[in-house]
Order: sequence, then structure tokens, then C-alpha cells
Amino acid sequence: MNEALVLDGLEKGYNHGKPSEVQVLRGASLTVAVGEVVALVAPSGAGKSTLLHIAGLLDTPDAGRVVLGGREMGDLSDRARTEARRGEVGFIYQFHHLLPEFTALENVVIPQLANGVEKAAAEARAMDLLSRVGVAARAGHRPAAMSGGEQQRVAFCRALANAPRLLLADEPTGNLDPATSDQVFGALMELVRSTGMAALIATHNMELAARMDRVVRLDQGRVV
Repeated sequence: MNEALVLDGLEKGYNHGKPSEVQVLRGASLTVAVGEVVALVAPSGAGKSTLLHIAGLLDTPDAGRVVLGGREMGDLSDRARTEARRGEVGFIYQFHHLLPEFTALENVVIPQLANGVEKAAAEARAMDLLSRVGVAARAGHRPAAMSGGEQQRVAFCRALANAPRLLLADEPTGNLDPATSDQVFGALMELVRSTGMAALIATHNMELAARMDRVVRLDQGRVV
């Protein structure tokens, strides 16, 4: 199996200002293959976001390994981790977090410019991505002038702007009504499938989870 992500024996606890530590992850392990879309389901507070943040190098585990694209992440410097995160991982959250003063096109172009892509090439890729999810006509609009579903589609494009190997999504349609959620999720799956990347998508929606390749559950700090 060609592995895009390996999480091996992750442990993570938090104090939250209390003397006793709250253990969130207890030996959580998971492998996601290249081209595989995996649903991660769990109740609120079970540690889904913690697991995703560790997988995406936004947080570090107390113990365990994170391997991205065959490369062990634990021994990297902070700068190397930042570079790996920027080049290897795309993030999507429940709320779009688009930059409000910039257009849809600019929101997808900016991450590419930060990664050293020339402006013309960045704009061409941004328009291609926006077209794939059906919002090319909104390219010149700022987020406030778009619907929630349109904003989230632009956020998908931004996450994929730098062609990451791994997409991590935390309740990506959780802020949308059911009909819009279904439509927007379809657009996300089309993007992921067409690029062949791996994806780990946390969701409460079992109907959406069933459309992915595999469903795993986070239970008492372990992936089952």
C-alpha cells in the first residue's frame, strides 16, 4: 500500500488549567493510502480535531509517530514542519475562514503566491479549481457577496491550491443546510477524486461518511 499518512500510537493529553490531565488520544493509529478518502466519525469532544491537528502538523503528540508521504515528521525542525505543512497538507474547516477583503479568486491565489508560484500560473490554477466546483462566475466576488455554500466551495479550492498530497477536513459541511451540504460535499469529492489525493474527513453525517471509501471511529482515544 502506498501510504500518504501514517499515525502510529498517538498519545495526547491536556491540563485545561486543572491539576489532572485529560487524556484525549490513547494510542490512536491510522493509515490513509494515496487516493483513499477516509471518514472519521466520533461524538463531539472525542478528539477528532486533536487528531486532525496532529496529522496536519499543527500540533505535536505527547508520544507516537506521524509519517507524511513516507517521511517521519517527529524529528523535523519547526521551519521544516511549516514547509511540510504548507506543501503537503490542505485544511478545510466547518467555517470557511476566507479573507473577507479579497475576492474568491484572490483567496485561492494567495496560498500559491506564498508558495512561490508566479501570479499568472496561480490565477490559472485558481480559475480551474473554481470552475470544477461551479463557482467560476463568482471569482470576482468577495466572501460577503457569496452564499454559505459558495464560500465553502472557495475554501475547498484554497485548500487544494498548492496540490497537497493529503487533505484534512473537520466537519467541512457542518455549517450548511442538508441540501446545500449534499451538493457541496459532492463538489469536494469530485475535486479529491480528480486529483488523486488522500483525504481524512471528520464528519457527524453518516450519509456523507457512507460515500467515502472507509469509515473509522474515534472511541476512547483510539481509532477503531
